[in-house]
Amino acid sequence: MKGDGEISPPTSDEKSIGKSDYPPSYEHAEKPKEDHHRPDVEDIGRDHLNAVFENPLAGIPREQLVRNVEEFCKKYQLEEYRETFVKGALISQDPANAINLPELTEEEREALIREHTHKWSQPWKLYWLATAVQGMDETVNNGAQTKYATHLGIENRPLILGLVVGAPYLACAVLGSWLTQPLNSFFARRGTIFISCAIAAIASIWEGVANSWVNLFIARFVLGLGIGSKSTTVPVYAAECAPAPIRGALVMMWQMWTAFGIMLGNIMGVAFGGLAPDLGWRLMLGSTVVLPLIVCAQVYYCPESPRWLIQQDKVNKAFKSFRTLRPTDIQAARDLYYAYVGVELEREINKGKNFFSMLIELFTIPRNRRAALASWIVMFMQQFCGVNIIAYYSTTIFEKSGYSDDSALLASMGTGILNWVFALPAFFTIDTWGRRNLLLFTFPFLAICLLWTGFSFFIEPDDKFSHKRVAMVTTGMYLFEVFYSPGEGPVPFTYSAEAFPLHVREVGMSWATATTWCFNFIISFAWPAMEDSFGSTGSFGWYAAWCVVGWFLVLLFVPETKALTLEELDQVFSVSTRKHASYQLKNAWWHFRVWVLRQKLEPLPSFYRGSERMAEVGDAAENKHRTGST
Repeated sequence: MKGDGEISPPTSDEKSIGKSDYPPSYEHAEKPKEDHHRPDVEDIGRDHLNAVFENPLAGIPREQLVRNVEEFCKKYQLEEYRETFVKGALISQDPANAINLPELTEEEREALIREHTHKWSQPWKLYWLATAVQGMDETVNNGAQTKYATHLGIENRPLILGLVVGAPYLACAVLGSWLTQPLNSFFARRGTIFISCAIAAIASIWEGVANSWVNLFIARFVLGLGIGSKSTTVPVYAAECAPAPIRGALVMMWQMWTAFGIMLGNIMGVAFGGLAPDLGWRLMLGSTVVLPLIVCAQVYYCPESPRWLIQQDKVNKAFKSFRTLRPTDIQAARDLYYAYVGVELEREINKGKNFFSMLIELFTIPRNRRAALASWIVMFMQQFCGVNIIAYYSTTIFEKSGYSDDSALLASMGTGILNWVFALPAFFTIDTWGRRNLLLFTFPFLAICLLWTGFSFFIEPDDKFSHKRVAMVTTGMYLFEVFYSPGEGPVPFTYSAEAFPLHVREVGMSWATATTWCFNFIISFAWPAMEDSFGSTGSFGWYAAWCVVGWFLVLLFVPETKALTLEELDQVFSVSTRKHASYQLKNAWWHFRVWVLRQKLEPLPSFYRGSERMAEVGDAAENKHRTGST
């Protein structure tokens, strides 16, 4: 162990996998004596918790780096861009001083500065690829289930009703999300999105012509097969294509447009709610065929994920994709070569592994396990914050509060509109304020809004007070959407798409989305019976309590990931859970003392700091890591 404030050295026998100091192909570069297994990053000072943001190109002699780039260009027939790739590699080697490289032209230097000063100035296709949507499939059932429950004879069978409502999410959890890895392997990101949308379109028509609750259940189960693989692939696709400064915003566009689909679903409920009951619910469910077909056409014009292409050894096509997704060739070459080095490292580590071995690594390797835990927390809380009670059952909840059938549909449309409108602030704050801060800020308000809604049902619905109860329930549910949409709405899928290293990203994202869809099914299935047993007040109170629990889970176990490259995140998740939780408790207490008790305190030391190299391996450090934390 080194002196106070320095980084503890790595050990060769750790099972945590990260990036080697140099790519395996750099045979002549002087390397540290450790192998390609990156240990957990530790430090020795309690008050100086740090993590290394290691660059796999750092430390390579300039001449050697140039030779490596020349060999790379020759191998992949990119000799005409040799000079550009050399510059790109030098920029990646030392990003902080990149603009001072004498090799750069003024135009290239300006482009590098501009990507930080004008981060939204990107090629239009970068935004186009992130607009794939879902959500209409989910909320159109909100109004429809009040109609088909009576028509299909399950109005007074809460468990059967819950099973039909939750069928797509059951399919997502047990099968749809886990199809992601094989589908992506055979059909790539774009192909998987196309296939999943085609399945969703077919299932939408099937729903509209169902003649029994069993038939409707099967149709909705098939719908879940499309939703599962699509919801897993689109965020990963966006994360792999986006530059780090706006990755969060572009990935969260998936959730923002999902919120748009949710709003359309509520609007369809109002549009078809006045028709004959047997026709209205069929048109509501069948109308969801439109958006999947639009996405099928849209994805045809999107470039394939460059990182996926590199994995398939299609580097030329990857460069073509990066040139489409980046403003200049120098940025495309920089990002391609840096991604290529990372993929080569992970390819070496991952040699001979299959889906099941990668799934095992998700929980046996500390770095991956921490990402899986953090992703599980945000995905679990996306459901157990109670949002989909409102998304799926707001119409019946509004009816119980005193609305008429038609007014309840209109009120439900209001929740959908607010869900979309208030997702927009997160688009501009998720990469500046950060993922953790959005969650920590909004969770207390979610709890308050759920308690507000639940306690409003204590107001007796007689002539004198019925309007007060309606107003209080509506206000509570609307405010809930206001605070949900910029927090637990966009953050979970964004976070999960970036948390896992490339070699287990598809499996990790399958795990994360299976989590959210599993608990989505649980709450959609259980709500009718739960409300019958505990009443609206008790049921809303249950989920309010979970919002409080979620605040502490995020505080202790969810690291920040904003504005970091996917490669730098390897080191963020290499900090032990114990050290992260310990620091965050101190940080929360510090903020309480400063902002509530109004004490003047010195700032806490930064949790992360940069470093070019890991320390040399020492005996004391090896002993520490062998007895290290989880």
